[in-house]
Amino acid sequence: MFVDTAKIYIKAGNGGNGAVSFHREKYVPAGGPDGGDGGKGGDVIFVVDSGLSTLMDFRYKKKYKAENGEDGKGGKSFGKNGEDLVIKVPPGTIIKDALTDIVIADMVEPGQQFVAAKGGKGGWGNVHFATPTRQAPKFAKSGEPGEEKEVILELKLLADVGLIGFPNVGKSTVLSVVSEARPKIANYHFTTINPNLGVVNLGEGNSFVLADIPGLIEGAHAGIGLGHEFLKHVERTRMLIHVVDVSGIEGRDPLQDFDTINKELAQYNPKLAKKLQVVAANKIDLLENEEAFEKFKDVIEQRGYKVFGISAAINKGVRELMLYVSGKLKELPPPAIFTEEDEEMKVYKVEEEKPFTVKVENGIYIVEGKWVQKIVGSTNFNDAESLQYFQRALKRKGVIQELENMGIQEGDTVKIYDIEFDYMR
Repeated sequence: MFVDTAKIYIKAGNGGNGAVSFHREKYVPAGGPDGGDGGKGGDVIFVVDSGLSTLMDFRYKKKYKAENGEDGKGGKSFGKNGEDLVIKVPPGTIIKDALTDIVIADMVEPGQQFVAAKGGKGGWGNVHFATPTRQAPKFAKSGEPGEEKEVILELKLLADVGLIGFPNVGKSTVLSVVSEARPKIANYHFTTINPNLGVVNLGEGNSFVLADIPGLIEGAHAGIGLGHEFLKHVERTRMLIHVVDVSGIEGRDPLQDFDTINKELAQYNPKLAKKLQVVAANKIDLLENEEAFEKFKDVIEQRGYKVFGISAAINKGVRELMLYVSGKLKELPPPAIFTEEDEEMKVYKVEEEKPFTVKVENGIYIVEGKWVQKIVGSTNFNDAESLQYFQRALKRKGVIQELENMGIQEGDTVKIYDIEFDYMR
């Protein structure tokens, strides 16, 4: 089955911890602090690879983690940065934040990169905390945790032209005739269950990408048949070739089929029905009633559609159809891309998490947050200087002010993760 959506977990590398170390050398007394900084954690980066066309690989691997930064060492030796994790995706992949379901990136151009999760910064070694009055700091900073999140990958094919129509009308045959694509072809419904792509080459500088969109049926907009699974792949095409079986050998009414498919497009997304369409009246070599075809053609052309009578099986009229499509593509704008200026297809930025939160439970003031967790992890509570640094950091960040705003009184208990203390002014 074609996989066009995938939910994965990504985790950037944690920053390495800063080192607590002191210079030790024979005949050199009080050498001073020389703990090095930790290395930065690796980022998680998505990159567009034009050689990919599906999200199949993400069915088997769901967790992706970048390398952590190395801890600092003595002798002012800095830890090595963690290696970035590069995840390759096909062109046309949309990346959504799984928690909010909003789009955070639209991967379109080959080689395009997007940093989806940033690695944590490395912690400072104790060499940074030496002052004239604090000459032997016995504490260092922990590395920051790397960003982590669940993201949804959604692939919408970036084909210029989409072949639409009921199952078994000859779309796959058309694609196989005009391109190097070799889709599976057989005389039964839903032969195609994967959107197949092919490049139509009509000469130097005159080519376009054609997609065989799997057969639609009545009720597809509501998920019946292949339903939403493939209607979304029509959205980014610049124009459509509507393939209709005009032979009548299966007892179908080509005009009714044409109307049904367009109704499904409109009900799924009204913009789809307004896309430029050219009609390929296929299987004219099997016509038993020439008048019925002419009547169909007259009705469709009166509605403003261009109709080509073709037989994909014997390659009749197909090149003329493709030349017409190529000419129309030159008049059309490029595919729509998510941009921050486009209000209808806006790429949103996920808001950064607040550095801390304060809440009261059973009379205890609880302080939490990534920044708070980081500062707790880098504090040596058995060292007076480190404890003073911790208290000053809480004041600078606004934690003390927030506690006072919430009405804390002297002697009230404050809990910061595993640490509890009584509040004193």
